[in-house]
Amino acid sequence: MTLANFRSYWRFLVVVYQFFPLIVAYTRDRRKYVLFGGTRSVGPEEQARRAEILLDSLLTLGPTFIKLGQLLSTRPDILPPAYIEVLSSLQDDVPPAPWAESKQVLEEELGPLDEAFVSFDEEPISGASLGQVYTARYDGEDVAVKVRRPGIESLVEADLRVIRWSLPLIMRFIGQGRAFSLENLADEFAKTIRQEMDYSRERRILDRIQSNFAEDDTIQIPEPIEERSGPRVLTMEYLPGTKINDIEALDAMGVDRTELATRLQRIYLQMIIDDGVFHADPHPGNLAVDEDGSIIFYDFGMSGRVDPFIQDKIVDFYVAVANQNIDAILDALIEMGTLSPEADRQVMGDVMELAIADARGEDIEQYRVQQIIEQVESTIYEFPLRLPRNLALVLRVATVVEGVCVTLDSDFDFISVATDYLREEGYYEETAKELVADAGRQVQKTTEALFTVPPKLDRVLDRVERENLTVNVRLEDKNGVLDKLARRIVYGILLAVGALSTAILYAFDQSSVFPAVVAALLTVPILVQLYRSFRKKRGLRATPQFTRQNMRDRRGED
Repeated sequence: MTLANFRSYWRFLVVVYQFFPLIVAYTRDRRKYVLFGGTRSVGPEEQARRAEILLDSLLTLGPTFIKLGQLLSTRPDILPPAYIEVLSSLQDDVPPAPWAESKQVLEEELGPLDEAFVSFDEEPISGASLGQVYTARYDGEDVAVKVRRPGIESLVEADLRVIRWSLPLIMRFIGQGRAFSLENLADEFAKTIRQEMDYSRERRILDRIQSNFAEDDTIQIPEPIEERSGPRVLTMEYLPGTKINDIEALDAMGVDRTELATRLQRIYLQMIIDDGVFHADPHPGNLAVDEDGSIIFYDFGMSGRVDPFIQDKIVDFYVAVANQNIDAILDALIEMGTLSPEADRQVMGDVMELAIADARGEDIEQYRVQQIIEQVESTIYEFPLRLPRNLALVLRVATVVEGVCVTLDSDFDFISVATDYLREEGYYEETAKELVADAGRQVQKTTEALFTVPPKLDRVLDRVERENLTVNVRLEDKNGVLDKLARRIVYGILLAVGALSTAILYAFDQSSVFPAVVAALLTVPILVQLYRSFRKKRGLRATPQFTRQNMRDRRGED
């Protein structure tokens, strides 16, 4: 057994020990007395209490599970709202690693520290589960140096094995839809946490987003210093600022907080809708404000990408919400893969109408996207539905950003800002034009059909021409012939299984014929039913095609 596998087995035991109380509780929910009894009902208060236990367990298990908890807080298709609310408070904040260990990582990546930097402050300015940040002096400028936590790679790999081993056990206790989401979550988490530990990737993301906002002086993104960076070390420009949620300090600086919230929202709309690459961890610790009012972004380890198709659907969703078009909202959710096409549209429409109505303020035009998201999250969990990975990050960003914006301005109108942005960028008009164009094409086709042949016949002839005609045949089985045939086939299969089981039990244990006798007795009723299905019933069995009255009527007609 390798050292890595031994560590994984040991971590597996530790994880099981930590989660054992929750496992027992959940098992008893399914069977009140574990082996027998009905299910137990668990209310929101009990769910919140268990979520607190889960939170403590995740914190105890360390960096990997802290990250897992953060990811779970974005997945309402897996956890109930009570768990989402508790886990959303999970902070990526752990004590820093000893300086000697961090220094070893630095020198393995960059060489002797006194040669790589003019000076280096040994006290970190921030610490997280996967890395910590120091300040240093390089080439006459202050820089921030992000260092991967020593030994984190082996711990993360061991924990990922534990999570993979635990999946089959966990999926035995949950529904099929949620099991599918959970398996996707495990793959997503493994990919995300490995990406977050790769500082070379973060450097590339920094370059990409910085170039996207090169002409915007209202946003600042630290510039990476490539010659002092590597897979485990990222050196970048040091940009100090005031935390974006420090209201008193912002007011003292004379910052217009409403304008600041609007600008923050528009920046994220550009990232998601236009650029397709976005900063995915916008909590207040990663956002600051410069003296001139520009917004500073930190920590691009957690980032996301949105493909063009999803970008278009997000635009459709925003426009539909702004117009309160329930059908268009549902269509956008279905096309994004969030809502099943088989879902009850009436039920989902009612949910969306309630969500939008509940989100209105005193002014009918006011919306609260946070409240809309919470309503949708509850629906997603109850059905349950899948939440694609890129949309999970978008949902997280929308929730956290809206929370920051409301902190800055309690009357902040998320949908109004989004609508204005879409209109200014031409998306709103494009969507309207597409609807008009679709309607125009439909009118044209219908007119053409009216001048040729009736519309239904036109479609049939078109399918015949393409050799793609499907004919649905409806059989009238008034005498129940098909039903009898189906029953005879089923009885025959069950009889064969019963006879085979009897023979096997007798052949394997001739000393005790009791199991074979039981199997034979269970097979006898099936044999009787099969025999009865072939017996002819007395009396008239089919509706006669001709009767004496029919004959008289025919003679009369002749």
